[in-house]
Amino acid sequence: MPRTTDFPDARRGDAALVLVSPWLVPAAALQRAAADSVLAEWEHQKRPDAMLALTTFLSTDGSHVLNYAQWTDEGAHREWARTVRPAAVGRIDAAITGIRRPGLTRYRRHRSHVPEGPGPRPAFLVTPAFATTGPDAQRALADTVAGTLDREPVPGLLGVHVHLSQDGARVLLYQEWAGSSAWRESTGHGASARLNTTIEALEGVSPTPAVCAAPASADPPTGEHPDAPEARDVPGVPGVPQYRLHASLLNVPAAATGTAATDGRTP
Repeated sequence: MPRTTDFPDARRGDAALVLVSPWLVPAAALQRAAADSVLAEWEHQKRPDAMLALTTFLSTDGSHVLNYAQWTDEGAHREWARTVRPAAVGRIDAAITGIRRPGLTRYRRHRSHVPEGPGPRPAFLVTPAFATTGPDAQRALADTVAGTLDREPVPGLLGVHVHLSQDGARVLLYQEWAGSSAWRESTGHGASARLNTTIEALEGVSPTPAVCAAPASADPPTGEHPDAPEARDVPGVPGVPQYRLHASLLNVPAAATGTAATDGRTP
């Protein structure tokens, strides 16, 4: 499949596993090269059917690339990471020096809020993250976000897809916006501010860095890919980073009923 310039279908029903992985680059000028290298490695290898799609985003501050991958099967991904990934990462590091990989987080999309009716294509991504004390806190946050937005949508917010980490310790709000200006105009005001106040009142939920640091030894040159990085700030990376789409690689198209089965505010 060729690359596309579309946001991924975050609601596709066959994506049982979502892998989110930041790659920190030593200079903003290397962002595109790093993102292209990730996509090129997938384009030039036999892709397992369990790998559905991969999307790369560029942070607006130039600090990193965000990789968002959808898979059907965790076992298939772990096997690929064990057998194929080390060589692929080695080739990338030989061409682009200085990339740091804090680690990936394994998520599943729990539910989404998408305003009804046709709307513009997303143009901007924001990913606030929260630490949670377990699955109950995760679900409470997800239901609060979706329910609050159902009652009072935020202007310019085209979709929120709530991702729960497998270990119960983290929630990622994958927010699709009409543009950067819409996000800036809403932040701290009106419905957006009221939603934040509601989240702050939840027990077992607290803001956490969206891009986490990991111990220096966690990303050796062999290309090992640690899970669940330590949740502490990465110097120079905003606590809530913003992104623009670079490109997507669609390996397996979504079934015609994939999105409808998990549409809108249905858990």
